Amino acid sequence: RLANAVTPLWRLPYQEQLQVKYESQRKILQTLASRLEELGIDAQKPGGLCCPLQPVVPSPVVNGYRNKSTFSVNRGPDGNLKTVGLYVGTGRARNIVCVKANHMENIPPKHKQVAQCYEEFIRRSALDPCILFHEGGHWRELVVRTTSCGHTMAIVTFHPQELGQEALATQKALLKEFFVCGPGTVCALTSLYFQESTMTRCSHEQSPFQLLHGEPHIFEEVLGLKFRISPDAFFQVNTGGAEVLYQAVGELSQAGGDTVLLDICCGTGEQWLCTIGLSLAHQMSKIIGIEVVEKAIEDARWNAAFNGISNCEFHSGKAEAVLPQLLSSWEDARPLVAVVNPSRAGLHYRVVQAIRNCKSIRRLLYISCKPEGEAMRNLLELCCPPDPGKKLAGEPFAPTLAIPFDMFPHTVHCELVLLLTR
Repeated sequence: RLANAVTPLWRLPYQEQLQVKYESQRKILQTLASRLEELGIDAQKPGGLCCPLQPVVPSPVVNGYRNKSTFSVNRGPDGNLKTVGLYVGTGRARNIVCVKANHMENIPPKHKQVAQCYEEFIRRSALDPCILFHEGGHWRELVVRTTSCGHTMAIVTFHPQELGQEALATQKALLKEFFVCGPGTVCALTSLYFQESTMTRCSHEQSPFQLLHGEPHIFEEVLGLKFRISPDAFFQVNTGGAEVLYQAVGELSQAGGDTVLLDICCGTGEQWLCTIGLSLAHQMSKIIGIEVVEKAIEDARWNAAFNGISNCEFHSGKAEAVLPQLLSSWEDARPLVAVVNPSRAGLHYRVVQAIRNCKSIRRLLYISCKPEGEAMRNLLELCCPPDPGKKLAGEPFAPTLAIPFDMFPHTVHCELVLLLTR
């Protein structure tokens, strides 16, 4: 049941999975073409698409590809409240149950091993799990991150409730002892973090990640570059797939030696590492990265320096505040290519306006994991006729090429890269 809910395509041969995803992307491009037609733009291409659609680019790794997994704590099928796994069911139907992830094809064995050890630890603990905040309890989520370099980071979330500092220190010591000297040593953790959290998701600024054991960062390699990863850094969950995606972005940007790449990171609290920009820096004259989380800028600068990349500059702040200011005074004559990779919420309207109204941007790469959602609104705003009322004065972009990338085998999701030109 869990596998069917989280990875509904897992029973299909991989080539059939790719075909299912191709069909879903084809329908999205047909919808975009129809919506553009309604705005008076002749966007219909062969097959009713708004632009040519290439076959889905397969993932280099099909099973166990995830480099990050989040495990919940809740009631298991046997009634045990201290079960670590993934949810099945809904809050509305009140049938939520936490099921172990042992049979999940997309989660690597190392993640399952750490989850199993964490379950053993909390079942030994005298403290209750925190399932509903107002009902008390303490032990909450576990996040596991691994890298191709062989590193493993575990982050345990804990609700402090009314515990004092001494009691908290005792629990942290017990957790550390279990993973450093006890049964959890089999996990060979590179980093063990602890976060006191009184809400569903806390940033480092709201509640610092406390390093209990090991190294403060783990490291990943992408296209020959080394990236350091903090506990809340955003990194594509499929490292091999990310490499293929970034290479394609480099080719689609058609960068000459004088090209400036604008890497617009639109994360929602998680740190983005400007990985796309850094991985393509050798092809470009200059990389400009925009990131909302100050800690992510710190990581991006470290990553640039460590890899000997000197043609990068990073701006800290929300993209909707930084980008209009940056582009309104843009006088650089060099070709400017923009890459956006927004969350499912899409781009802020002011970001769309700034890109649309900057004449220097002739190529835009829009990367979306949910193009049928808010991204559709963004694409219509970028491609619609000029609209002074909406302050969309610049020449419209046109969809030129679409390439789906299978970053999430066994699920219905894929990443769509849409090249927009004008």
